[in-house]
Amino acid sequence: MSDKATGKSTAGKKEMFKPLSRRSFLKAGALGSLLIGGTAAAMLPLRKFKNDTSLEAFFQQHYDRLTPERMERILRRIEKEVKERHGIEASVEDPKPIPGVQFAYALNISRCVGCRRCVHACVEENNQSRDPEIQYIRVLEMPDGTFDVEKSDHYYDPDTVPSEGKYYMPVQCQQCENPACVKACPVGATWKDDDGVVVIDYDWCIGCRYCEAACPYWARRFNFAEPKIPKEQINPEMAYLGNRIRPKGTMEKCTFCLGRTRKGLLPKCAEACPAGARQFGNLLDPDSVIRHILREKRVYVLKEEAGTRPKFYYWFDK
Repeated sequence: MSDKATGKSTAGKKEMFKPLSRRSFLKAGALGSLLIGGTAAAMLPLRKFKNDTSLEAFFQQHYDRLTPERMERILRRIEKEVKERHGIEASVEDPKPIPGVQFAYALNISRCVGCRRCVHACVEENNQSRDPEIQYIRVLEMPDGTFDVEKSDHYYDPDTVPSEGKYYMPVQCQQCENPACVKACPVGATWKDDDGVVVIDYDWCIGCRYCEAACPYWARRFNFAEPKIPKEQINPEMAYLGNRIRPKGTMEKCTFCLGRTRKGLLPKCAEACPAGARQFGNLLDPDSVIRHILREKRVYVLKEEAGTRPKFYYWFDK
């Protein structure tokens, strides 16, 4: 096909001027700012919007600048989108951190049997894609007497656990006090909230994966494809910064089930553990189980040398 006036081919024009999503607009602007001082974003053409909803999503402000009224509109918009795309009635909330609370996790390696029930409970609670399946928790089978994750087996047979001469160490987001992922994000899409939980605004994320590269714990997951979840398996109780269904091209990870824990419930993985290996609580409460473990047990953190100061602790009974 050719342009009548010039006789030149127009085959590439559709691609050149195809509508921009908000994510591609921000991504181009963020990467362009690194190269030419941020002027690229201002020069990009805005897309033609089909309706007011997409226009509102495009110009949605950063989370910390949203008024309660604007956030309420966003939550209702997401509920509408979930119904249109997945055919279910969802309730999307934005639970805030509880004042005076710093969440922390402690895992008794002596008790973990490697059954991986925590992995599957997490997938179900957090609306993770089933095809391909995204998992936040990896359970490592480790040789007795070592604490070297490089010698672990990520793909052991869960039907044969616990195996003699082995122990099991689940690894997930460590909710660091000094998170490397937050420093790596070029657009402020991830941050450490007031209760210590490192969160992601999926609407603000541009999918550059810098946070994934920066994390020393392999805790972040990228949606290479549109998440696929059978309708009957979708958890309709959703949190804006938590388990709402993520779009293709965004990062996601464990958030200590903030939609549950900010209401006083346990994370789903702790609730599902049949061996009582997982303990969760408030680091600022001197009478909490977490503080007791830190005082009385031999406690370890993963990759202490990274300087991230994890709030996910491991300990042994013996």
